[in-house]
Order: sequence, then C-alpha cells, then structure tokens
Amino acid sequence: MPLLPEPVRRLAAWCVVLLLVAGVGWVGVRLCSAFRTAVVPVLLALLGTALLGPLYRRMVAAGVQRSLAAGLTCVAVVAVVGGAVYIVVAALIETGDQIIASLRQAAKAVSQHFGAAGTGLDDLAANSRKLLGEFGGTAASHVISGVSVVGETLAMAVLALLLVFFFLRDSHRAVGILRTVAPGGAADTAEAIARRAFEAVEGFMRGTTLIALIDALCITVGLLVLQVPGAVGLGALVFVGAYIPYLGAFISGAVAVLVALADRGFVIALWALGVVVAVQLLEGHVLQPAIQSRTVQMHPAVVMLAITAGASVAGILGMLLSVPLTAAAFGVVQELRTRYGAPEPSDS
Repeated sequence: MPLLPEPVRRLAAWCVVLLLVAGVGWVGVRLCSAFRTAVVPVLLALLGTALLGPLYRRMVAAGVQRSLAAGLTCVAVVAVVGGAVYIVVAALIETGDQIIASLRQAAKAVSQHFGAAGTGLDDLAANSRKLLGEFGGTAASHVISGVSVVGETLAMAVLALLLVFFFLRDSHRAVGILRTVAPGGAADTAEAIARRAFEAVEGFMRGTTLIALIDALCITVGLLVLQVPGAVGLGALVFVGAYIPYLGAFISGAVAVLVALADRGFVIALWALGVVVAVQLLEGHVLQPAIQSRTVQMHPAVVMLAITAGASVAGILGMLLSVPLTAAAFGVVQELRTRYGAPEPSDS
C-alpha cells in the first residue's frame, strides 16, 4: 500500500519535472552567457537566414550557383543595411539638434504646467555639460573597455555575416545532417520539429519586417504632413522599435508625440498621437492577422514576459532575440502536440 495518495504523488512528480526543467534552463542560460561571443552570432545568423532564405532560394531556382547566390545575398544585405544605417544616421545628424531642442521645449512646457515636478528633464538637459565635466574622469577610465566592447560587437557582426553565408549555402544539407545525428528512430520527429521551429522564426522575421516597414512609412508620412521636425529620423526609430513588440512601438510613438508637442503645439501633438494610435490599430487589427496569419500566434502577455526575460538576460539584444526564439519554442510545442497529443474523443 503506497504511503502517499495518488494526487500527492502526481504533484510530487510534476514538481520534480519542473525543477529539472528549471535547472536545465538555468544552466543553458549561464552557458549561453559565458559563450555569448559564439552564441549570439549563431542566433543572429539563424534569424538572418530565416529572413533571407526566400531570396536565396529564388536565386538558386533561377540557375545561380549556390555559393554565388549566398555571396550575392550577403552582399545585398550589407548594401541594404549599410545604406539604411547611412540614411538613418544622416537624418538623425541633420535633425538631431532640432529633436533635442524640441524635447527641451517640451520639458519646459511640462514644468510651466506642472511646476517643480516637470523640471527634471530640462535641468538634466541644461546641466549636461556640467555633469559631463564632473564625471569626465570616470568616463575616460572606461574608454579602453568601451573600445573592447565595440571591437567585440564588430567581430560578432562579421562572424554572423559569415555564418549567414554558410547557412544559406549549405541549407540543403541541414536535414541530412540532422537525420544523421538524431538517435534511433527519432529522425522523422527531429526533422519535423526543426522544420516547424524554423518556419515559425522565418514567418516571424518576414512578417515583422513587412509590418515594421508599413508602420514606419505611415508614421513618417503622417509626421511629414503635420510638419513635425525630424520625421525621417522618427520614422526610422519606429522601424527599429517594431522588432520589439509593444514596448518599441510605445517608446517610438511617445518620442514622436513629444517632439510634435514641443515644436508644433498641443493641437498638432494630438494629431500626431492620433496618427500613432491609428497606425497601431491598423497593425493590431489588420496587418498582424493578415501578414502573420500563418506563423505562430502568441498571446500579448507571453510576448511581454519573453521581452522582460530577454532584457534581464542580455539587455537590448535579449529583447530583440527573445520573441523569435519564443516563436520557435511555440512551434516546437505545437509539433509535439500534433504528434503526441491525446486524440479528441469522437461525438459518436
């Protein structure tokens, strides 16, 4: 006769499973953090491969040799990303002073309406030179570490680009390699899981990029019509922020409204807010269902938790990587449920 009743034994078994999963996850996170210079380029390369895969496959289908097609795809990426960075940087340099001045005017307006509670931003902007002088010695002491971080980032970017080339060129061999290393008769299951996870990431990356482009164009056009300063730079901020769901849109939209409030007044700020809200409603009710209908659908609460966890582990980079990785995990869970889930009872 067992010492514990059946419900208690089941609860104990589930607790053991949860502890094991949590322990393995913690060890995995620590290992990824320790080997981040190798792990981050691999993850970025996988995201790049998922985004660029359709272009590469079209070139191969057109008769282009695989290595040449992968090389041309990487060159196109460097050209597009470099050109976009140049346009964004040029726009921010051209209008950056105006945006900062507008934000300072917004701080002054807030301080006039709300008294001492709104003086913090303006005081910080006005005393930035003094603060820089006071803490200049401390900042100078970190120059070498800053240069090291920049060098490490460039090295990881170059490694990620090279990995994108190899992942694209040898993508046709991936299934064979996976089936070779899969144990026993698990080759079919491993292939199905890998395909579902990669399809989820691929759909997320393509859908998010298209949605980010539409959002940025709509908000940029709206800000240009309203004659808000720095509209191109703010549109670029919207495009980049779209890769961080919800939080990125909130931050970029808030900055656009503040700039409109400072430079164009309260009425134009309300119109700018209306533009931002309209674009977000368009994204949530039209673009997301239409563009990402074939990808893994995640609840907003799950997305926010994933972003928070990613930020706590790896900062901004973790926020960018957390959602596609969560999409891949959801794809794996769906495939496992399809294969091993209990069959639904028949009505008869």
